[in-house]
Amino acid sequence: MSTMWSASRGKSILIGTRGSALALWQSRHIASLLEKGGVASELEIVVTTGDSRLDTPLQELGDKGYFTAELDKALMDGRIDLAVHSLKDLPTELSDGLALVAVSERAEPWDVLVARDPAVADVDDLPQGAFLGTSSPRRSAQVQAWRSDINVVSIRGNVETRICKLETENLDGVILAEAGIRRLGLEERISARFSPSILLPAVGQGALGVVASADRTDIAKIAASLLSHGPTSKAVRAERAFLHRLEGGCRVPVGAHAHFDSEGRIQLTGCVGSLDGKTMLRDEITGAETDPESLGLALANRLLDRGADKILTEIRGSEDHD
Repeated sequence: MSTMWSASRGKSILIGTRGSALALWQSRHIASLLEKGGVASELEIVVTTGDSRLDTPLQELGDKGYFTAELDKALMDGRIDLAVHSLKDLPTELSDGLALVAVSERAEPWDVLVARDPAVADVDDLPQGAFLGTSSPRRSAQVQAWRSDINVVSIRGNVETRICKLETENLDGVILAEAGIRRLGLEERISARFSPSILLPAVGQGALGVVASADRTDIAKIAASLLSHGPTSKAVRAERAFLHRLEGGCRVPVGAHAHFDSEGRIQLTGCVGSLDGKTMLRDEITGAETDPESLGLALANRLLDRGADKILTEIRGSEDHD
């Protein structure tokens, strides 16, 4: 087999994607990057557990692959050539036989507030005892650590559905990823951005992860050449190493963000909190870009030494008794 894929072969790369408007935008974006490089592609919609059980809170869905497992199987069965994910949804340990072959250039990594009251122009404008909707323990814990008066309401659904729940569930606001809102052309709905001093994003938030079968060297070479963004890849490698060391996932209140400072070093900030936000541990580390994983590991170990191990053990213990 040729190590590079050519449109002249008359065969398109088959991209597996979830069917939401946001997932389709993301996959079409990857397809457009392939097209710019002369590689044809087609989309194949795959329904995941997370998509088919929108009435179930994320914490109750079981293991970490509820947005990826069906796409993983399609890759391993050879029904698709690559899969596109929001990197924040991608487990730090992939299924055997799969590889993360590209990380796209990161968009805005932050979380934003979509408020029901148009007069709310800053997160500090939220009224006392405000009701905010989110399905994320990470967002819930950090927001309650910031303001204990906030009432968090669990909501799920795609971006448009969650925005609609402002009215249907009488919420003061919903918390969403800025990148997703902008990708859908809904930026006018953004009331305010949460400062990272209040709300650290999910690991990999704003970036797209492209996964392929580990033995598909042809796909891996194309992805590395046409899809991958070096600085983003290094930053999220630090974040994912941090999360992996903590054995965290979507059900654990872990936030992290890495960026390059003015001297070209990686600065990684991370946090771990209790589900109610009453305990929140936070720290940062700066180091050379040459070994991002070591930074993530070092920061995680710092927080574990400060008590994150106890927090995480308690959370996992409460899950075992649900």
